[in-house]
Amino acid sequence: MTDDRLSDFSRRMDSAVEVLVREFTGIRAGRVSVTLLDPIKIDAYGSLMPLSQVATVSAPEPRLLSVQVWDKGMVKAVEKAIRESSLGLNPAIDGQLVRIPIPSLNEERRLELSKIAAKYSEEARISVRNVRRDGMEHLKKLEKDSEISEDEHHRLSAEMQTLTDGHIKKIDEMLATKQKDVMVV
Repeated sequence: MTDDRLSDFSRRMDSAVEVLVREFTGIRAGRVSVTLLDPIKIDAYGSLMPLSQVATVSAPEPRLLSVQVWDKGMVKAVEKAIRESSLGLNPAIDGQLVRIPIPSLNEERRLELSKIAAKYSEEARISVRNVRRDGMEHLKKLEKDSEISEDEHHRLSAEMQTLTDGHIKKIDEMLATKQKDVMVV
């Protein structure tokens, strides 16, 4: 069980995994989903906002997404953000509605999406390792300040490493599942 002194670091590692889950929802795997556009940020009103805060996304057909933009002035910004995303989509404007036909995935695109998933996973691993580094520095400081003994420091360090290994393993499993999902025709 995790020591109370490590619970904050565990929570931060869990957050890195949650971010990866959200990023993975933006990588489509053969079937269209309204969550495909979740990672897209729109330059709106002087700041970057999630697409869900400026429009409604729906999937009226199996190979089509439609984005109903609430503010007429934001239509071009939404279209630009979708076009410039790493999703490889080609939106078409129809008044305040942006239609996004979803092409079927070819082998090349599947490999590209698999590499994007691997990149997201590596970023999550780096985040988890950074949390571990912060935790180890915190433990050194506690030992230096005589708040914990040397033995306690070693025990907590081992626990921190176990925590890190578990999160890295979870990230690797998620990546393997996502890559398998993307590569299925």
